[in-house]
Amino acid sequence: MATDLTAPGTAARPDIASIQRRTLRLLFTTQIVGGVGVTIGIAVGALLAARIAGTAVAGVAQSAGVVGAALLAVPVTRIMARHGRRPGLVVAYAVGAVGGVLVVLSAVTHWIPLLFLGMLLFGGGTAANLQARYTAVDLAEPARRGRQLSLIVWATTIGAVAAPNFAALADRVTTGWGLPPLAGPFAFSSAAFVLAAVVLLGLLRPDPLLTARQLAAADTPVVPPTGAAPTAAVAEAPAAAPVTVRAPRGAGMRAAWSVVRARPAARLGVAAVAVGHLVMVAVMAMTPVRLGESHADADVLRLVGIVLSLHIAGMYAFSPVVGWLTDRLGRRAVILGGVGFLLAACAVAGTAGHHTPRLSVGLVLLGLGWSGTMVAGSTLLSESVPAGVRPSVQGFCDLVMGLAGAAAAVVSGFVMQFAGYPVLTLLAAVAAAPLVALALRPVPTGAPDEEG
Repeated sequence: MATDLTAPGTAARPDIASIQRRTLRLLFTTQIVGGVGVTIGIAVGALLAARIAGTAVAGVAQSAGVVGAALLAVPVTRIMARHGRRPGLVVAYAVGAVGGVLVVLSAVTHWIPLLFLGMLLFGGGTAANLQARYTAVDLAEPARRGRQLSLIVWATTIGAVAAPNFAALADRVTTGWGLPPLAGPFAFSSAAFVLAAVVLLGLLRPDPLLTARQLAAADTPVVPPTGAAPTAAVAEAPAAAPVTVRAPRGAGMRAAWSVVRARPAARLGVAAVAVGHLVMVAVMAMTPVRLGESHADADVLRLVGIVLSLHIAGMYAFSPVVGWLTDRLGRRAVILGGVGFLLAACAVAGTAGHHTPRLSVGLVLLGLGWSGTMVAGSTLLSESVPAGVRPSVQGFCDLVMGLAGAAAAVVSGFVMQFAGYPVLTLLAAVAAAPLVALALRPVPTGAPDEEG
């Protein structure tokens, strides 16, 4: 976990294709393991919070995990900017594991502040899963960045599908050990996070971000001082002197915001990810309430499970196709397509009334729209900023995305209560519409690593 990455200028360039294949296989595996840990917590978190603190604050406890993932993106990406992807991912998973342990302790002691602290730190698992998608494109070829990023996003599907079965098993096993009901899944989540962290710590070598910086530094020509003639020493400097990649200074959130503000492509990438997430969370969060308005209690949980499963399938199952289209058609085209799906989802879900199949179609479209804005926006952002500040900019994007989702979850409840589900979907569509204008603006492309 050294700060510098030094390689002799005369050394052969590393086999990037081999390193990238190994990195993708490793990320795919750890994404499944980490996804299981995250989804188990989401599946039982509200129920456990309701038993410890009451139903009124169960939703707030769940939101703490979302806010935690957003806030933890800041220190995690700061670690990545200085030391590489490997220590940043390891720290994020380790924090998530500590959060899971604290949630278990809160279930044992019934201490509510410990529950909220644990859920806040539990967001580290989500932060690691989100940052993994960026790790997948550090060494990716430009023509394959969308596909390789989407492959890591798609791996989450496997964890999401498998997690409910593991939750029930973990609860049965740990209840026999004396843990309270619903606490065991969080213990299992902590174990999953620790496993992912250990695997990444031992096997994510060489670090893809540091390798990318090494290659960028090696390709930078040595320029003599203005007015000075090139000397033999200067001409031979690339071959004789080592190429050193040092940790960038001043690559925090303020610097990230400055970079994003100065680059139209980066602004579009952040806006696509944040707006897509905001619309998705706002509509999805209130869909179970909408179903509860028209179905008996005995049927609501079954219908919610079916509808949300279809929604998750829309989010993740088709992400490899979305990634392929991102590379084939371009980033902005897929972002526009994602916005189109979001608008269609709001129209279908908002006019579905109490027709559950039509509402299910709307939630599938909502998931597809989220996938388009997430995959294409993340890809565009990653390739439009210099390597030195890329982790910080990516962390800034995840911070904005998480806060947008948390705000949408809170506001959607009030809109649902006072205006109803159709008005909520209309407001969500209005929030998505400005993204069309932003995506249609010309976005200059170039080699960001060669800019000032």
